[in-house]
Amino acid sequence: MRASAPHIFLPPLPAPRAALELLKPITWFPPMWAMACGIVSSGVSLDGRWHLLVIGVLLAGPLLCGASQVVNDWFDREVDAINEPQRPIPSGRVPAAWGLCMAVVWSALSAVVAWQLGSWVFGATLVGLAVAWAYSAPPFRFKQNGWIGNSAVGISYEGLPWITGAALMTGGHAPATATLVLALLYSIGAHGIMTLNDFKSLAGDLQLNIRSLPAQLGPARAARLACVVMAVPQLVVVLALWYWQTPWHAAAVGALLCAQLLLMNRLIKRPRELAPWYNATGVTLYVAGMMVSAFALRGISA
Repeated sequence: MRASAPHIFLPPLPAPRAALELLKPITWFPPMWAMACGIVSSGVSLDGRWHLLVIGVLLAGPLLCGASQVVNDWFDREVDAINEPQRPIPSGRVPAAWGLCMAVVWSALSAVVAWQLGSWVFGATLVGLAVAWAYSAPPFRFKQNGWIGNSAVGISYEGLPWITGAALMTGGHAPATATLVLALLYSIGAHGIMTLNDFKSLAGDLQLNIRSLPAQLGPARAARLACVVMAVPQLVVVLALWYWQTPWHAAAVGALLCAQLLLMNRLIKRPRELAPWYNATGVTLYVAGMMVSAFALRGISA
């Protein structure tokens, strides 16, 4: 009698809705916005190049950011099973094997798309992917220390997409020095934004010994630090724009910063309660200043 062939077990494919939830579309906005800032700051007209805008936004959001979210959820699946069991992987709606497969495939797809867009775009994409994996994966697991993890996210969500957008519009060549300077400054400021974002998980971080800055420093000191880290780079941006002879843009960014300072004054009095409120108000002013600065560089490049 012929022996029957062994059966290879493959978990069922996840439902499209569960897979999309794993990619977390709500998180795509920051890198997509930074990518748009880079495109604007390049000074290159979009006439006949609208396809580059579409490709750039897709690369920054659904591909790169989506990959980072899947990677993070896969490596956090055991912790999420305790704290957030409704998430796609711990709930079983996305089997763990498919979660890892999605992380690898989405990362590879991001690299393949970036390869077609020039050396600077490809290089920035590889750095972003490396940071995304190191943020979540052992032995690095940057996310377990707020100083390192927040820096990694700031660079990945603000600086690298900005640089990528500028390089994309110039045929993959190196962005202008002014573009690199502003991308770095806004990346540093994003460190403070991520500190405020960590307030929502403070209780869990304390229980699991995750060294977010609110857990390390306490809510009051972490909030004050976040405000300083957000404000100082923007002040440098104002001075830089003034030096580059774009006084109206410098004044606009300065006005947005002054409005943030008023909101920060309220935030530091009740940081745990008001961190979500500031993320919806002050951070909106922050990203508005990014686009104003991008248009300033466009004027310099014109």
